Amino acid sequence: MPDTALPTMRFNLSELAGSLGDFGTIIPLILAVALVSDVNARYILLFFGIWFILTGLYYRLPIPLEPMKAVAVIVIAGSIGSGEIAAAGLILGVIFLVLGYGRFFSVIEKWVPQSVVRGIQLGLALLLFRSSLGFVVKDPLFFFIGIAIIAGFFLLARYRSIPDLSTIVVIGVGLVAGIALYGVPPLSLIPAPQFIIPLPTDFSSAFSTLVLPQVVLTITNAILATTLLTKDLFAHEVPPKKFSTSIGLMNLFSVPFGGFPMCHGAGGLAGQYRYGARTGGANVYAGLIFLILALFFSSPQVLSIIAVGVLGALLVFVGIEMCRHSFKTDSLLVTGIIGILALISSMTVAFILGMILAYLLPAIKKKFKTGVS
Repeated sequence: MPDTALPTMRFNLSELAGSLGDFGTIIPLILAVALVSDVNARYILLFFGIWFILTGLYYRLPIPLEPMKAVAVIVIAGSIGSGEIAAAGLILGVIFLVLGYGRFFSVIEKWVPQSVVRGIQLGLALLLFRSSLGFVVKDPLFFFIGIAIIAGFFLLARYRSIPDLSTIVVIGVGLVAGIALYGVPPLSLIPAPQFIIPLPTDFSSAFSTLVLPQVVLTITNAILATTLLTKDLFAHEVPPKKFSTSIGLMNLFSVPFGGFPMCHGAGGLAGQYRYGARTGGANVYAGLIFLILALFFSSPQVLSIIAVGVLGALLVFVGIEMCRHSFKTDSLLVTGIIGILALISSMTVAFILGMILAYLLPAIKKKFKTGVS
């Protein structure tokens, strides 16, 4: 059960604003996956809504949910069907459920230096900045409108004690602009989800193509980096095995019914916190929004009516929040190199080389000091 020291759930405007703080990451990924694959965006939104509410009630902190990024990027880049996606979700669900009940994370926390986890945070921040550039190119007007709104609310909150409601205003502006251009999406009730049974070949293909790249990213960013960030932001640290267990459960119970593999994420936590989320109430708000979109809007591209420039503006300030915490490291060199490698290569490569560097540097320094003396 949740720790009784955790904050009381709140449902005010700040929590509502914070609930939208990770939409700049979630929305583009869901839309892109739905456009290039045979998955139904409404079921992805449905299970996001359910699990957002459940995680908010359980953790009582604004612990985010995001599509698993490595899986999403590979699906977007290639022709991956719903069978392989379901197989990947089931495999990942089993892996992280098992890891959550073992002593794996006690061992990995002991042997993975803080500078490496901070480097993963920095890499994610740099990736968010790069993603925002795509939104600038597509929609520069609303990008800069979004930047101006967020900066204005930041100054008002800092110097006039006015709540930072910038995400509500930014998403609202983007939504109004989209409706003006494309009209109101049609309404209809969602049909019952169909159970997806992956073929044996789907499991072997999913393991090599989708699961292996995702495991390292989930362990480092969705679990270890998120745990570290809860300690930075709140007076409570959520154990990594707890995050692993919830990731396992939500994939096992969602993906076979049309959901998409999902996890927690340090970037999402930074985004929700940056825009006002302090309790699980933000998750409940986000869950209700996703449920409404899933249950009543017939177009799977309903979220695409939001002017994309405002999503890019949200990503910029989430990236800044991530950068700020990534510099709380015991080795700026290791953290910086991992961040750059994550940007130009991959999180997996950055993690492996970062681990080697983190253990080599002290040995080199020690040898150098011994040689000098």
